[in-house]
Amino acid sequence: MTEKAGAQFKVLLGDDRSEHALAALALLEELPLAAGTDVTVFRAYSPTQATDVVLMEDALNQTCARLKQKGFTAHPELLLGVPTVKFLKHAEEQKPDLIIIGAKGLRATTGILVGGVAQQVVEYAPCPVLVVRAPYRGLRQVMFVTDGSAASQHTLEFLCQLPLPKESRLWVLHVLTPPPLPMVFMQTPLGGAPVAMIDDLQNAELQEKEEKEGQFLVDHDCRVLAAHGKPATALLKRGDAASEIIAAVREHSIDLLVTGSRGHSPIRSWMMGSVSRKLVHYSGCSVLVVRQKPVS
Repeated sequence: MTEKAGAQFKVLLGDDRSEHALAALALLEELPLAAGTDVTVFRAYSPTQATDVVLMEDALNQTCARLKQKGFTAHPELLLGVPTVKFLKHAEEQKPDLIIIGAKGLRATTGILVGGVAQQVVEYAPCPVLVVRAPYRGLRQVMFVTDGSAASQHTLEFLCQLPLPKESRLWVLHVLTPPPLPMVFMQTPLGGAPVAMIDDLQNAELQEKEEKEGQFLVDHDCRVLAAHGKPATALLKRGDAASEIIAAVREHSIDLLVTGSRGHSPIRSWMMGSVSRKLVHYSGCSVLVVRQKPVS
């Protein structure tokens, strides 16, 4: 996201009046975006819901009225068609800077963690997507997870430009890969020359090198955030990336997790699509997923 003034900033808000959509609305209202920020309040419906169009229009207009009271420029968009298809097509055509959507809609299957629309929007939207979980309790604790990849650095740039409430506390987390198993010189089964394996000393040296690189990374990202008026606390963990991040979310009562979607890095990167998907599904908090810019 590049810096934009006032009404130039565009937000696409999904609104089906579900509890998660209402949480998404509450989060948007709390973001200190510039007066005049442009918000499209969007909903798509199937032919079987056609008899409820008037009610849907009224609901969208109520949401727009709430946003206008907060100083936003808000307008409704109600379309007939498959919700995921219409949502993604609108995003492709209108190019919002940010999509905000509830984790589950009104028609979501009981027991699922993320609804089909939210899941597909995260996977295929051309811009950052903020998936909001109910109940919304504010943005007191925000955690950015990084692996030093191009995707992470793009995410950091976006986070630097995204206005957050003054009371928000930021954390920067990097997860080191699990330590390799200790090994020694081993004879081959056919009696050839011994194969050199990593020993305890090499293990220790490797881990120390990784920890220095990891600490440098989180300290660097903290300095970047501080330069944009967002002081942050550095965290360094080791283990399975998704498991350690989810554990940190619970330990620090994180309200919003910020992550990139793809990437690789010289310091043994873990930030692949599978990790981001796990975080969206299992972190238990709202998640902002920022897709890496395509290489032109």
